[in-house]
Amino acid sequence: MGILMSMTGFARESGTLADGTAFVWELRSVNGRGLDLRLRLPNGQDALEAPLREATGKRFKRGNISASLTLKREDRPRLTVDPAALDQALQLALELAGRIRGSMSPRAEALLALPGVMRTEVPQPDEALEETKRAALAEAFGQALAGLAEARQAEGAKLQEILSGLLAEIAALRDAAAAEAVGQPAAQRARMLEQLAALLGEAGTARIPEERLAQEVALLAQKSDVREELDRLAAHIEAAGALIAAGDGAGRKLDFLTQEFVREANTLCSKSASVPLTRIGLDLKAAIERLKEQAANVE
Repeated sequence: MGILMSMTGFARESGTLADGTAFVWELRSVNGRGLDLRLRLPNGQDALEAPLREATGKRFKRGNISASLTLKREDRPRLTVDPAALDQALQLALELAGRIRGSMSPRAEALLALPGVMRTEVPQPDEALEETKRAALAEAFGQALAGLAEARQAEGAKLQEILSGLLAEIAALRDAAAAEAVGQPAAQRARMLEQLAALLGEAGTARIPEERLAQEVALLAQKSDVREELDRLAAHIEAAGALIAAGDGAGRKLDFLTQEFVREANTLCSKSASVPLTRIGLDLKAAIERLKEQAANVE
């Protein structure tokens, strides 16, 4: 017996890169008609997008997956002096001090506080180091995908139990409908005789040929015959059970089958000629709706 995979799950993977940068991958997955990956990457990490999409496509078939990467460096930006700006500021300050009698010589901290004298040192990018970082981030993303797959499989195992229980409930209701449908012709004959008696009286009813009554009952029985619907429903139940047991990739087929379930249940209710059968049909529709809701979570 295979294991179904749900389309809902969460995974997190964290670590530290070679240059001391801490990273966190967070992956969330919800239901989707196809596979849709939405990436949130920091500036400068766009080169990761293509390999990450390829890795996701190899792992999953369906689901809306959101993946976000957070990077954080603990070291502070390094400040350095701009020699040209410092020389210019010092020259101007000395010239101004010489022109003002009794003024003090310019102080170093005052010069360093002037705009443009200090600047943040931007290290030259090391392409080899950047490539190593990208490879490490892609590997961590693959580990996060594996964690997401485990989470979706765990949820899928629970779904498998729920779907099997709902399918058993639908099968029991289908059998109950089949048993109730057997008595529909007799119930229709009795109801027709009651209506005729109310219109014509007992004496008038007695004058109607038995063959005529049988023809009318046969016409009503033909209109309310639900054997085909029940047979198709039984086939759908068997097919759905096989899909649930097989596990992998059953979502689209289950979604199609549940629509067929709904169609047969609606026809059964419209053809019903008795209150008990209608009641069973309504219970059947409610169970099928629950099955449809749960099947929408299957990959």
